[in-house]
Amino acid sequence: MTEILVIGGGYGGITAAKALDDVADVTLVEPREVFVHNVAALRAVADPDWAERIFLPYDRLLSRGRVVRDRAVRVTAAGADLASGAHLDADVIILATGSAMPFPVKPEPHDRDRLAATHRALSDAGHVLLLGAGAVGIEFAGEIKAAWPAVEVTIADPAPDILGGRFPDEFRASVREQLAALGVRLLLGTGAGQAPAADLTFACYGASVDSSYLGDDLAAARQPDGRLAVTPQLRLPGHERVFAIGDLTAVPELKQARLAQAHAEVVAANVRALLAGGPLADYTPAPDAIVLPLGPKGGASYAPEVGVLGPAETAGIKATMFIESYEEMLGLARG
Repeated sequence: MTEILVIGGGYGGITAAKALDDVADVTLVEPREVFVHNVAALRAVADPDWAERIFLPYDRLLSRGRVVRDRAVRVTAAGADLASGAHLDADVIILATGSAMPFPVKPEPHDRDRLAATHRALSDAGHVLLLGAGAVGIEFAGEIKAAWPAVEVTIADPAPDILGGRFPDEFRASVREQLAALGVRLLLGTGAGQAPAADLTFACYGASVDSSYLGDDLAAARQPDGRLAVTPQLRLPGHERVFAIGDLTAVPELKQARLAQAHAEVVAANVRALLAGGPLADYTPAPDAIVLPLGPKGGASYAPEVGVLGPAETAGIKATMFIESYEEMLGLARG
């Protein structure tokens, strides 16, 4: 059987591993003991009922393959050296190590107590400052105001417009109107050093990737920001059987969980094609689209095929934060 090594157990990694479990010996290498559903992390801060639900065990993800709780410290086209000292050979490698962001945007499993402490701190806060008027800062503002309407919330960003000016004017206008209705103060053109003092301050920007584990044979794909150049088939240039997916890639599109999964689906199909000797498919970068909740009852959405959707539609789309999809993928679907 073909040995497939998936490095990283985030949204893209679990999707790729699951999709290939029936055709190869799949090993998923992931240092965390549980999958973290980051899509619902900000709601987990505001709503304690979510605080444990975002941590989902890997035990039932694969029926034939295995999940190795370890960290890859060196990956070459032939396999991976792990922090434990073990070495894994591979015929195909899928790099899916994702990105990191400041707490609480992407919490770690050991952050359970920190989530609870942050909830308590927000309950006692008079003024909260969010640095960054992108999707993260705006979503966090909505969650805070929904849970604690009396808390003063300020979003500061040196940019001249929210969301970096991306998306149609109608969409951004809807978001700004809803922020104003919630009482969120928006300070654009304002850097962190110019922002007002607050009881609590959260950095809502700064996604970073770590590709330092690449061996010399793969390192040429690394870009200055650490992301990896890939071919249209999502392979590392010059390497037929080494793929990269998700936030780790330099694919020119938004970095979102759904797109990491879209990458994984293309790569899984391409790996099957490789094994069968068939042609590989290209991945087409996705146009900008977003579902941006502002608390459980508000928000705005945009996709080119449907246009702008308002608070009710957005709240309905994100009502469960898609948790049921990941419970099903991980074999945890509720009866």
